Amino acid sequence: MNKPSATDRLLAMFREAFDRGTLVKLTLSRPRGAGASRRNVLARPVELKAGRRLQFVDRHATRDITSNLGPDEGLARLERLLGAEFGRANLYTTERTAQWDNDEERAPRLILGKPGHAAAPSPAHDRAKKRRVDPAAAWLQALGVTRAGGAVRADMAAKFRQINRFVEILEPLMADSRLGGRPALRLADMGCGKGYLTFAAYDWLRHSGWEGAEACGVEARPELVDLCNRVARESGFTGLRFEAGSIAETPIEAVDVLMALHACDTATDDALANGIRAGASLILVAPCCHKELRPRLQPPPALAGSLRHGILLERHAEFVTDGLRAALLEWAGYDTRVFEFISTEHTARNLMIAGIRRPPDGRREERARQARELAAFYGIHAQRLAARLGFGLSQ
Repeated sequence: MNKPSATDRLLAMFREAFDRGTLVKLTLSRPRGAGASRRNVLARPVELKAGRRLQFVDRHATRDITSNLGPDEGLARLERLLGAEFGRANLYTTERTAQWDNDEERAPRLILGKPGHAAAPSPAHDRAKKRRVDPAAAWLQALGVTRAGGAVRADMAAKFRQINRFVEILEPLMADSRLGGRPALRLADMGCGKGYLTFAAYDWLRHSGWEGAEACGVEARPELVDLCNRVARESGFTGLRFEAGSIAETPIEAVDVLMALHACDTATDDALANGIRAGASLILVAPCCHKELRPRLQPPPALAGSLRHGILLERHAEFVTDGLRAALLEWAGYDTRVFEFISTEHTARNLMIAGIRRPPDGRREERARQARELAAFYGIHAQRLAARLGFGLSQ
């Protein structure tokens, strides 16, 4: 008798968990196809008047599409999506976790892990919109985002949306990062400021299966370091600490997740280099203040007339800087995504670069050529990240 495939085993575990009431959720990630508009798909049980159903939420860049299917229909849809449209699935039940991978070069494989949820969530369909960050969390009040009882301060509403959006982004990236099934991991937030996103990431990790997570925020201003350490102690966050230091000079020896949100100018390059050298599985940066390359740009003749306008030169310098950063991340062994972090109505610094470390694939020289061609097109011979990585742009 043939042994069931990894795909068949995952589908069987999914159906069994649904039937037994132990299913928490299943997420599909790593979309396939150049024109794929969906970032991921979430499937979870819901209770409707017609009975228990499987709710699918297809998450696109600008909208979510929800559909409720019967168990058989939902299972058939999941089978169609696996492999054909998504390369990874993460199953969460109260009894186990399971990660299904299909990289198209070998047969799908299934990795089982310990459960991260003690009980399945309520299957109620008509519930309030999910907030990934609890507004009643003590650390939010201590940092001045909310008032007693969880009411968001009027002048901090945009900040609270930004915090929730960050965790919303972090969730599928963590699912893609090969860090699932590990109760402990190490996170570093470089240039963390007042620590809003450091606290949010740590709190979310602890409630999402990484009970042993450790996080460190690095910030140059000692008064903010003291404040954040006090709030961490008062919140009972024993695995969270903050230390004083600059991004460039603070050594990061080993880390699983590295963040640097709105680090100014070349500090973003220092953070990227630190994450790469530390072997981080996931790197997240939101660049700010692109000053380094603007005076060095030597645009080709076709662009010279347009770029004599300061605002266009500024935006082009941002494009070239972040395009080169993404290319160097790819060369360094990361699958790279560049996307909008949050609407420009909240902050103009809304671009995010995410790098997920991948296994070696033999394309390093090709990616080196692409990075050098981009630099050569704009006459760039030196750039901070390239220098930190020992990558010659002019070779």
